[in-house]
Amino acid sequence: MIRPLSTLCLAVLINLVAPAQDTQTTPLLYDCYRTTTPIRIDGKLDDFAWTKAKWTSAFVDIEGTAKPAPRFRTRVKMLWDDKYLYIAAELQEPNVTATLRKHDSVIFHDNDFEVFIKPLPQTESYYEFEMNALNTGWDLFLNKPYNENGKPDNSWDITNLKTAVAVQGTLNNPKDTDQGWTIEIAYPLNAFDSRQDVPRPHDGTVWRINFSRVEWKPGQSKEDNWVWSPQGVINMHIPARWGYLHFH
Repeated sequence: MIRPLSTLCLAVLINLVAPAQDTQTTPLLYDCYRTTTPIRIDGKLDDFAWTKAKWTSAFVDIEGTAKPAPRFRTRVKMLWDDKYLYIAAELQEPNVTATLRKHDSVIFHDNDFEVFIKPLPQTESYYEFEMNALNTGWDLFLNKPYNENGKPDNSWDITNLKTAVAVQGTLNNPKDTDQGWTIEIAYPLNAFDSRQDVPRPHDGTVWRINFSRVEWKPGQSKEDNWVWSPQGVINMHIPARWGYLHFH
């Protein structure tokens, strides 16, 4: 049975993690509040419910703020209800592009947005979801991190997942200047049932979560990795360095 963490216990937990890392990689915290207002998943972020959710801080380089700041701003906000964790993302981008259309493609070969969730923080396993501006997704379950010989399970699908993208500009048209793209995700709270027994969250529940944006620059052989809670290294698969998602 998973018992809720009080705010005091959560603060103690964060402080226990922090000394093992420098201040560049101390995990961040997001307070996620319950919504009683329906959210229409269309990618536009104009539902009234979103006005009640705060934006995260802008993404930084995956290695931390000692590295150059990202060229374009990325930020996220979240809400939840009895069925879904709702995620909204705003990605500034002067030339929105995407090519991959097949589900479970290696989405980070395009510019993409990625969600990493560990709903049972005391276990080794976790879940990953990636999507591009064509609203093509890749979902997978990992029994443990790759550097611990973890095995990705591509057979896992997020049943009843809802996603949408809205492009503020013209997709795949380099002749104009875009503002960017926005994303809405309704992530079912029962999505994990085929792999783990995850109790539904309630006021006080804490998960681990992080977000990544992969951005390819023309003429650059390696991608940029911009994240919400910095990892300290170029590796998203270190869940101990992800942020804390605190349900209220």
